[in-house]
Parts: sequence; structure tokens; C-alpha cells
Amino acid sequence: MDFSYNDEQQMLRDSVSKFVHQDYDFDSRRKIVDSEVGYSKEHWALFAELGWLMVPFTEDDGGLGGSAVDLMLVMEEFGKGMVVEPFLNTAVIGGGLIADAGSDVQKQNLLPTVMEGQLQLAFAFTEAQSRYNLADVDTRAELQGDHYVINGKKSVVLNGESADKLIVSVRTAGAQRDRDGISLLLLDADTAGISRQGYATIDGQRAAEVSFDNVKVSAEQLLGAAGQALPSIEKIIDRATLAVCAEAVGSMEVVYKKTVEYTQTRKQFGVSLASFQALQHRMVDMFIEYEQARSILMMAAMQLDAGEGLAPKAISAAKSRVGKAARKVGQEAVQLHGGIGVTDELDIGHYFKRLTSVQYLYGSTDFHTQRFASL
Repeated sequence: MDFSYNDEQQMLRDSVSKFVHQDYDFDSRRKIVDSEVGYSKEHWALFAELGWLMVPFTEDDGGLGGSAVDLMLVMEEFGKGMVVEPFLNTAVIGGGLIADAGSDVQKQNLLPTVMEGQLQLAFAFTEAQSRYNLADVDTRAELQGDHYVINGKKSVVLNGESADKLIVSVRTAGAQRDRDGISLLLLDADTAGISRQGYATIDGQRAAEVSFDNVKVSAEQLLGAAGQALPSIEKIIDRATLAVCAEAVGSMEVVYKKTVEYTQTRKQFGVSLASFQALQHRMVDMFIEYEQARSILMMAAMQLDAGEGLAPKAISAAKSRVGKAARKVGQEAVQLHGGIGVTDELDIGHYFKRLTSVQYLYGSTDFHTQRFASL
């Protein structure tokens, strides 16, 4: 089987890699993270100019093809720089939901503005009690005439503070954990009755707690058929899971290489740390974990593109393996760097925080191991 990239994919990868190396060094990232909005508007405009925001979308929707392998390439390079711009939340998840569930009119009105960098989105779907069960939705929307009235609360809404529009999973029928009865509503983030409490997460991202108090939204803002949104949600969250796996693989590559470099220059008892066989074994283990994670990531991306029904199982296999690898590589990197590994001034500690967070995004390692066994 040929695992090489075609010319277009190689150009895409080189383009993102060049940006990360030239414009996204660690000090620049720290300034972006500490800024008021938590991302760079200039970088976001550059993403649109270079066409990166078109990558997740099919050609029918005006994008560049929308393949999972293309998405994997972008996210892997983003992971090397710990990029904090809301590419995943806006283009992959928010735009993906509109592309998958929206009407032709909704797609024509919204997707071009997403690809042009003029519209930011956030998907509000997690609730305090739901954990990783996408069907556990207690936020309710009651149809009253030609509009819905939403009441409830969503937790840890990534990019929820900066988003122009929110896509909200609501229960329009059935009991709290029923698979049927879940709908998607698209609404302006500043709609009356919406309260957003933003905060920084431990890994440099931004999220928000979002409350809905008798929020009125036109029934025309429904994405897809009422009560039938769960399959679209599961499909897009699987795609987002692949994306964060790719990001983690990119981060792990940088982490293990930086660790090897550090042990070659740091001396103890007059010799470099890299000369100690016990430490060599630990760094070899880091390399093996990275290579295994990257291999299973490629398998999952190809299964997602093949569309043969095996994608959910492949995604869970990848998330389980990548989660274990991220923990191993992150912890070993910190330990081999010693005390400076957890200082704010060194990038290793920040990679460790991101790798730790990725383990729990869109399903923990244990969750996906159990899901893989059940599929």
C-alpha cells in the first residue's frame, strides 16, 4: 500500500510547516495566549488567505476536497507549534455540522464566510452530567409557533467566548438520554438570553460556560430535521477526534526530539545524559510510542476517507492508542528534563499540558477503548 502524499498534500504540509517554523515560535505563541482574545486575528486572516480554512470542506461546498488525510496533515503541523487559533472549532466542527446537516440555503449563506475567515463558530454540546455521551442532552428547546425557546446550560464550549454564532445541541423531544429527539439550532452568540462566561483552559485554549434563559430562535435556524441530529453530531465529533489525534502526534514528534536534543547537551558527572543507557531506553520507548501513534492515525484517516462503515471503530482505536502514547511521551519528556520541564519558561511543560488535555477531548482513552470493543 502506498502511504506517500501526493503533490498537493505535500505542498499543503510544507505551507503549514513553514508558517509554524517562521511565525509561531514559542515566545510568539505565549504572547498570543496571553492576549485578550486568546488567538491572533492576523494569523486567522492568513489562514483564510492561504486557503487552509477550505481544507475541511468538499469541492461541492466550495472547499479543497475535505479528505481526512488532508485534515490530518494540517493538524499534525499545528500540533508541532501548539497553534491556538480556532481552526478545529470553526472549520472542522462548526463548519462540518453546517455542511453535513444544513440546507442548501444555509450552506450557501454560511460556509463561504467561514472559509473567508469572516465567521467564527462554536459547538455547544457538552453538559455537566453528560461526560462523553453525545446523546445525554438536557438543554431543551420548545417549539412555540415559528420559533424555539431554549433553556439550559452548556459546559466547556471551546471558542465559545469568541464565536460569532453558536451551534447548540438541544432536546426537542424524548427523555434526557434518548438517541432520538436531539436537534441542532444555529443562533447568534449575542442573542438575548445567552450568557457566556469565558476562561482560559490549562493548555492555552479558550472556552466558555454558556447559559440559555428563554432564548428565542427562529425555527428556520434548525440544522437538519428536528430530533434527528445525533448521527451528524457523532460523525463530526469522530472527525474532530481524528483531528486532535493528529495534533497530538505532531506535538509528540517535537517533544521526543527536543528531549533527545536536551539529553545530548545536558551533562551530569561530566558526561551527557544521553550517554546513560537507562535514559537511552526511555527515549527509544518515546520514539516507539510516537511511531505507533502515527501509524494508527494514518490507518484511521484512510478508513474515514474510505467511508466503508469501519471509521468509528478505527477512530476509537486511534484515540485509545494516541491517548496512551501522549501520556507516556509527555510524562517522560518532563521527567527527563528534570525540574525545568514544568517551568512556564520552557515549552516542554506547555506541550505536556496540551498532550494531557488531548487525552480527554471527545472521549478519554478508557472511553474509546471500551467503544472500540463494543463496535
